[in-house]
Amino acid sequence: MIELIIKDILESALDVPVLLELPDFGTTRRENFVFFERTGSARRNHINESTVAFQSYGKSLYEAAALNERVKAAMDAAGETDSRIFSARLDSDYPFNDTENHRYRYQAVYQITF
Repeated sequence: MIELIIKDILESALDVPVLLELPDFGTTRRENFVFFERTGSARRNHINESTVAFQSYGKSLYEAAALNERVKAAMDAAGETDSRIFSARLDSDYPFNDTENHRYRYQAVYQITF
């Protein structure tokens, strides 16, 4: 399952929590963390590809942007450092503030072949 592979990669590269589910913002106030989810997938000739959105949350816009850069560095290196990933290609990244929960956030979208 690609989510578990990515979680392993990011947890070894980052010093913040890496989550597969968003916390309840009403009861928990995590400062900085990464949430990611697979938004699509395909299989061609027995080769798997997934689109994954990484959301980097921070106390400030700067911290969210800096965490986003660290996520991108870890994912860019994943194709070279982890044999389970063939390639990780950045499609786009941008500020994506969470207005509902009043949190600073950046999002990076990757195409991952594994």
